[in-house]
Amino acid sequence: MRKYLVGALLALASIAFISTASADSHRAKRTVDFSAPAPLNGSTNALGRTGVVVKIQSAAIAKDGTITVRATIVDSDGIPLDRLGVATHGPVSMSFIAAYIPAGQSQYVSYTTTVLKATLNSNPAQTQAANDSGGTFTTNAIGDYTYTFKTKAPANFDATVTHSIGVSARRDLSEYGEFDEWSEVSNDVYTFVPNGNPVSVTRSVVTTNACNQCHDPLFAHGGSRLKVELCIMCHTPQTINPDTQLTQDMKVLIHKIHRGSSLPSVKAGTPYRIWHRGAWSDFSNVVFPQDVRNCTVCHDKGAAQADNWKTNPTREACGSCHDDVNFATGLNHVNLVQLSDNQCKNCHTQYASTDFDASIPGAHVIPNQSASLPGLVAQIRKVENATPGSAPTVTFTMTDKSGVVVDISKITSIRVVLAGPNVDYNTGPGAIRASEDPSKTPLTNGVYVYTMTNKIPAAAAGSYTISIEARNSVTLLPGTVIATTATDAANPVRVYFSVDKSKMVPRRQVVATAKCAACHGDLKFIHGGTRNDVQECAECHNPALADGTSGQSVNFAVMVHSIHRGEGLANPYTLGTTNYQDVLFPGDLRDCTACHLPGTYLVENVGAKALVASPGGFTKTTPPISAACQGCHDDVATASHALANTTVLGESCGACHSATQQFSVDRVHQRIF
Repeated sequence: MRKYLVGALLALASIAFISTASADSHRAKRTVDFSAPAPLNGSTNALGRTGVVVKIQSAAIAKDGTITVRATIVDSDGIPLDRLGVATHGPVSMSFIAAYIPAGQSQYVSYTTTVLKATLNSNPAQTQAANDSGGTFTTNAIGDYTYTFKTKAPANFDATVTHSIGVSARRDLSEYGEFDEWSEVSNDVYTFVPNGNPVSVTRSVVTTNACNQCHDPLFAHGGSRLKVELCIMCHTPQTINPDTQLTQDMKVLIHKIHRGSSLPSVKAGTPYRIWHRGAWSDFSNVVFPQDVRNCTVCHDKGAAQADNWKTNPTREACGSCHDDVNFATGLNHVNLVQLSDNQCKNCHTQYASTDFDASIPGAHVIPNQSASLPGLVAQIRKVENATPGSAPTVTFTMTDKSGVVVDISKITSIRVVLAGPNVDYNTGPGAIRASEDPSKTPLTNGVYVYTMTNKIPAAAAGSYTISIEARNSVTLLPGTVIATTATDAANPVRVYFSVDKSKMVPRRQVVATAKCAACHGDLKFIHGGTRNDVQECAECHNPALADGTSGQSVNFAVMVHSIHRGEGLANPYTLGTTNYQDVLFPGDLRDCTACHLPGTYLVENVGAKALVASPGGFTKTTPPISAACQGCHDDVATASHALANTTVLGESCGACHSATQQFSVDRVHQRIF
């Protein structure tokens, strides 16, 4: 099966998939004998007196190669922790790694290593970067410790180059309850030059913050690795998997994992997988949730060498995604043999002359985001005759991004959409959702005036919406061998208006398009590129909409919750012939604020009033709060619970699940860090 990620990145756990889609299984069971009250409203702060924060205070390498590091450990309130768990709750284990960046190089080489033998075949054993083993601790004070590595640096080690000490600390509170795997883990990296000179060379290509745009948090090797800065000390070119003979170098490993099912080698039938700790971790089914050519989603400006992707091309980095290129023979490299990285940047420069040229930015241009697209810009000037029983007239303009008027009769698609009422689209006595093609409207002085054929229902009251969406199929660089078809889509625009002179009420905003873009880049992959705005999505994905094949609700709240929960659902969520059971969410589904605007996920703030059509569900209709919750919690027990707590007066969800109650949404979704 293919795993369709709904986030930008995929974390490793023992180099295996981590899914928090089954969020219930990770919910912490806290005891109250030593824990402070949990913070609410989606906070990811740690509970008092739980958690662990490790900080390396200093490190040194003696002339004989002895490596020492002083580290402190405190709880989430800053109270020092006893490493052995005698004076404070829970012992804390700490593992250390020591590495350096050789002169003239840019990646770490680890002093601390282990020898790993192949278990599937007779491949030679490999020496890999690893944690130190067998060192000794000295207690300076409770929470303050000095660790002396068993591993020594070579006698001739270079004291003039960058060295780093990394640490992972894990606090064991299992006797007091169950906690999120990452809640009792902390990482730190300390960088120094042994001779006392300032650090001038670092390795910072991707930041942890970039990973956490989607993974939230980054979570690898059973939760012991939460920071990229620590990961890159082990995942170096010296680390080879003995069973597959594949490098575990960070840049290669991560590129291959994130391209996953789109790797040329995988398409050709060779899976990308790693044998690790007695099991295969197969990444051949990973589907990246946005265009993999968007390098800057990971290589963001927070990293010192964020531009390495375009300024420092190498065979390893580029070949990890383009793994059908054989640099030794020239196959798929325009027949050019490349035995070193010395000439890469001569052809693959950091500056693009045209889209899709040999430069690195040019080769990674996403056609639908090309700066050379003419651009479509819609603007609604006014809506007239918008009263019950009348056909509204919409005055609008359509230009390209430079302001030149666009002939709408010559573009691929343009629609005027009427929806209402705004409280719950397409529901109640005044229900309507109409989409019309205005492309034959004549142009007058740069303005289009279109009168809809659909009328606002006679029973309409309150506020309604009219929007315009448009797209055009264009050819970039026509007449050249690299001519490429792209979709030039306008961002949807809308106006809200009252049909009965009552106060105009806009459609509530529950989620933010920008939050979707954190993982997806944009939403232009949906419906041909014309739905790049969640407010537009809600007009069609209203409470009345159900899938004609499965009977599943396609109401926006239900649909998006169900798609993102994916493999964690009790029952497959299927629309047409598409089964979303394969979706693997890379973050933590309990973090409602990853998508929602503040407070909009709380039951007392749910603005929906209408019953949700659910002919394929447990009941033919579902009340609005229950429907939203059952998008994730789709088991029969939850449905029965919701049904039992709904009367002729409505849903009683707020009695237990409102913000001040014991089982508030924030409490039951609480993440403990």
